[in-house]
Amino acid sequence: MNQNKPGDRTRVRRIPKRGRYDRPTIDAILDEALVCHAGFVVEGQPFVIPTLHARDGDRVLIHGSAASRMLTTLETGVDVCLSVTLADGLVVARSAFHSSMNYRSVMLFGRARVVEEPAAKMEALRALVEHLIPGRWDDCRLPNDTEMKATLILELPIDEASAKVRTGGPIDDDEDYATRYWAGVLPFENRTGAPIPDEKLTPGIGLPAYLRNYTRKK
Repeated sequence: MNQNKPGDRTRVRRIPKRGRYDRPTIDAILDEALVCHAGFVVEGQPFVIPTLHARDGDRVLIHGSAASRMLTTLETGVDVCLSVTLADGLVVARSAFHSSMNYRSVMLFGRARVVEEPAAKMEALRALVEHLIPGRWDDCRLPNDTEMKATLILELPIDEASAKVRTGGPIDDDEDYATRYWAGVLPFENRTGAPIPDEKLTPGIGLPAYLRNYTRKK
């Protein structure tokens, strides 16, 4: 599926030209981001909770403790909205009013389902680990039965989703271009620092290549 048809909940209304409904754009944003925010309502009280996620094909996975209030609520089939935002830079306009930000964002609506079958659950965990650190799944101890039982995994199909993207420089009023205020874009870079070995690391274990070359860009 290469295109999500915009609906009442996903259609971008504010500056519609920034809306994106194609799956390559939506998937790329989900793949680069590490954290999503899950919004849902319990007895009239709204909650928005940050959590790690991973896109695996046509679904987004989230996981956590089997005792998690968020997960145990979502597994009942309540409506949920997942949102992801990547901040790409500050847009410094000549006026305070037109100052802005370059960003890429996704909103995904639906109802989550539990991943229950043991092999499917293990595969979902693999997808989550590989989303965070590609190459790590084959270079770590895998979850045991106790850990699997303590973990709840939910999947949300990417059926009702849209992206919104802003790129480029400031858009000032015509009369402001003659002013002597600096204007432009201050780009953001999302990068890691030098890895810090654990104090209890066994001597002789070197830094894996997948960590030396780590990047969130896909």
